[in-house]
Amino acid sequence: MPFYEKGSVHIHYEEAGSGFPLLIIPGGGLNSVIPWVSTGAPFDAIAEFKNEYRCITADLRNAYDGQSSGPLEVERPWDSHTDDHLGLMDHLGIKQFFVLGYCIGGPFIWNLLKRAPDRVAAAVLAQPSGWRKEKPYQSYEGNMKEWGPELTKRRPDITMEQVDRFLTRMYRNNPDFVYSVTRDFVKSCQTPVLVLPDDSSPHPYVVAMESVMLAPKSEVSLFPWKEDKSRIPLVVRQTRSFLRAHRPVTA
Repeated sequence: MPFYEKGSVHIHYEEAGSGFPLLIIPGGGLNSVIPWVSTGAPFDAIAEFKNEYRCITADLRNAYDGQSSGPLEVERPWDSHTDDHLGLMDHLGIKQFFVLGYCIGGPFIWNLLKRAPDRVAAAVLAQPSGWRKEKPYQSYEGNMKEWGPELTKRRPDITMEQVDRFLTRMYRNNPDFVYSVTRDFVKSCQTPVLVLPDDSSPHPYVVAMESVMLAPKSEVSLFPWKEDKSRIPLVVRQTRSFLRAHRPVTA
């Protein structure tokens, strides 16, 4: 059960397969944990890609069902998690990598591309989270009802007042688009991205497609794809082709 540790941050991670590195970010919101990839995702990216890539995934810092922990950095919620993703890659001696993220992995990926554009060779955003104008505070409210109380039960050093400040900065201070970056950044992003859109409440189709239209090196899958099980293998095949097309020639 490997851990990456840096100061008071402890990140539980797992690896499978070999080849060019592929960081896989589980869905599940702020309770993003490794088992979600096989039990909650539309397709199991580890099972699908471990024969071709070195798949790396981790429990999110302070996911209450996980084994990763660290300070609740109320002034920099997105960046604190990006620190963990990049720190884990550094710990493993990995300079350049692919990333595939489900749900909350979408905003995390955009922040990765902003922070370390030279390190991410290509990115896949599966059913990415985003701001829905019909429910402007759903991410904040949902996490205040579930993630916050569950976390404080396990972490008496963290209070609901801190949780409120963290979630406010994460979801309410700039309640728009993909949360973690601006439209101007997406418009300027030169990393190849493949978006697999959804249209469930926390994963708005409109926002996913706006990011596709803005990003200069974007591709998009067919839609809908999750609801019809016969379409999922097509999306996995497209993802595989996309990654192969952008694999660095030295890898």
